[in-house]
Amino acid sequence: MALQQVVEQIVTGLGYDLVEIERSPGGLLRVTIDLPWVQPAVDAPEAAVEQYVTVEDCEKVTRQLQFALEVDGVEYKRLEVSSPGIDRPLRHEQDFVRFEGSVIDLTLKAPIGAAAVGQVNATRKKFRGTLERAESGGWQIVWSDEPAVKPGQKVSKKRVPAPLQALGFTLDELRDARLAPIVDFKGRGAKSGQVPD
Repeated sequence: MALQQVVEQIVTGLGYDLVEIERSPGGLLRVTIDLPWVQPAVDAPEAAVEQYVTVEDCEKVTRQLQFALEVDGVEYKRLEVSSPGIDRPLRHEQDFVRFEGSVIDLTLKAPIGAAAVGQVNATRKKFRGTLERAESGGWQIVWSDEPAVKPGQKVSKKRVPAPLQALGFTLDELRDARLAPIVDFKGRGAKSGQVPD
């Protein structure tokens, strides 16, 4: 059985989602897991507390994977099972649905080209903005090229803000998409990938 199948079977069998598998030349096998996500009902109240992968979850998956990989004769020097972290990769349609409204970092396979319409550099591939559902039914990233305000910096009330820009994309056009690793040290309760108040 292929490595992907073995790992996915164990991870999903234990009740987790497989985010990604990475193999390094030094023999490291890294498996990233997450808790399964179920789209909330339209009339359901927003969940008060989002659950996260714990050390115990990683230990449970590690023990089962070590056994299964030994039985299947998979070669590796070190196994590492972890949570996706604050810069969680977005791979599948369900990931985009789950994190709609979050700030993401997106890299296209090819430069934006003609879609730039003279508003951004036609060779640009990387964007950071808010993930939204496009009117056409696909996905788009919305951003502003407004420079970030530095702490203590005074901003003129007369300054005209940079306009919002949007870029529609399909999952096939992406090289990489992940939650933007935004950390809020003010304790306002903002989650990774969401713009603080």
